[in-house]
Amino acid sequence: MTTTEQPFGIDFGGTGIKGAPVDLDTGEFAAERVRIRTPEKSTPKNVAEVFADLLAQFPDCHGAVGVTVPGVVRHGVVHSAANIDKSWVGTDADRVFTDATGREVHVVNDADAAGLAEVRYGAAKGRSGLVIVTTLGTGIGSAMVYDGVLVPNSELGHLEIDGHDAESRAANSARERDDLSWHHWAKRLTTYYRTLERLFSPELFVVGGGVSKESDQFLPLVDIDTEIVPATLLNKAGVVGAALYASEGGGVLHDD
Repeated sequence: MTTTEQPFGIDFGGTGIKGAPVDLDTGEFAAERVRIRTPEKSTPKNVAEVFADLLAQFPDCHGAVGVTVPGVVRHGVVHSAANIDKSWVGTDADRVFTDATGREVHVVNDADAAGLAEVRYGAAKGRSGLVIVTTLGTGIGSAMVYDGVLVPNSELGHLEIDGHDAESRAANSARERDDLSWHHWAKRLTTYYRTLERLFSPELFVVGGGVSKESDQFLPLVDIDTEIVPATLLNKAGVVGAALYASEGGGVLHDD
């Protein structure tokens, strides 16, 4: 794959916008990643201008562009907005970004992008059946991938468990807020993942988010029947997954 054909991934979050071309053969960045601070008023128009500036720094990359958004995305339209400007809700982001950049742009939920990347290149590579990828951070993001096909916008962090929104009790932010020991937090995670087991009977759980770097402190304490492993792509997953999504026709992974 030449540089001009490589897709470009952009990971858009509440504080930073990161982007790089991606080599789909290896799942690695094809050039050094660039990070730009998210505009204080992160409206679609303002963010689109940052995307155009970001892409201009890679003049030799002309492939499709994938963009993660921290919200529910259906057919390119954003339906929720976590940690970004509320004006995103109802915005046809595919169209806004395509018009602003002059490139073919496809938008995907941020956790879904991470899930696709882990299934193709990371901890779930080569695994069939249902894989559930969760990201433990401020909230709990989730991605469900079945035999390489993304089931988008699962939002499993918002399941009600014991009368609570699951992420309010089991996210990493809850561990920090309540000053929980790893052991105590693992008990909450056990309750959460047992609920997912009963509902979905997955083949594998993959646990991402920044805290996954310390997975040896808590994952062995999570008492469930399903195999559960840490994510391996870490902060690369969003960019890689977005590029993969843009190039693979909306979340269908083809093993050529």
